[in-house]
Amino acid sequence: MTPDGRYLVVRGRLWRASNPALADEVRQRHVNALMDARRAVKTALAQGDRAMEAQARARVDAAKVALGERGPVWWDDGAPDLTRKLARNTCYSEWFAALAQEAEQGGARLRQ
Repeated sequence: MTPDGRYLVVRGRLWRASNPALADEVRQRHVNALMDARRAVKTALAQGDRAMEAQARARVDAAKVALGERGPVWWDDGAPDLTRKLARNTCYSEWFAALAQEAEQGGARLRQ
């Protein structure tokens, strides 16, 4: 997670985090809807049902928008959305490089 809590980093790429201002019960309801929709995508793919897949993917998107992971950003300081950008090519580059260096040093200690 980036220091400001806006993004998760997966394989060096930024992915917008859920809106931390959501109430726990609201967030959980949207997470449940997201998981149900993802299972529906899997079922539709297994059945080869393109219409069902399209509906399920629309439900995934709606849940992600409700969580703040897609759609309008949930922060209000005017910072751009950097979703899908490589962390090393953004304002998080120094932070990310330091993380990588820490991980590398930690691995070296484990090998000793």
